Amino acid sequence: MVEQYSQHVFHTAYSVLRDVKEAEDASQEVFLQVYRALPQYRSEGFKTWITRITLNKAIDIKRKLSRKVHEQAAEGMQELDKLPSQDEDVVALLIRKEKREELQNKLGVLPDNHREVVTAFYLDEKNYEQIAAELNTTVKTVESKLYRARQWIRKRWKKEEWR
Repeated sequence: MVEQYSQHVFHTAYSVLRDVKEAEDASQEVFLQVYRALPQYRSEGFKTWITRITLNKAIDIKRKLSRKVHEQAAEGMQELDKLPSQDEDVVALLIRKEKREELQNKLGVLPDNHREVVTAFYLDEKNYEQIAAELNTTVKTVESKLYRARQWIRKRWKKEEWR
């Protein structure tokens, strides 16, 4: 029986698992299961019966492998939690906060229509569509307001002030 069906069982298992070693292991398990289940065999076509057993076994193994991969990924995430933080250090955070405050002070000098668009785009990090929805206007209007605000800034601020 093993000699006659081993190639068929292997190829069937391999078609599901796509791994030679796993397909070989599955084939061995299939023949053990077939041997144990022979008393329940109902003479319905042996090749069909053994193919169904092989497919079920291969699917079970594939599920186990998938679970194992997910468990390993979860363990890896837990290990990452134990690593030192990659967050900004305190000094960099303070510098960024100071620059943001300085920029907000400078934005206070901008005309209202420019300030609103510049603040929404650069500080609140909103896209044109979001700004247009908030201002109840079109995206093109937002683009032109932002363009005019940039022109105003270029004319009135020194380059080193707004970099």
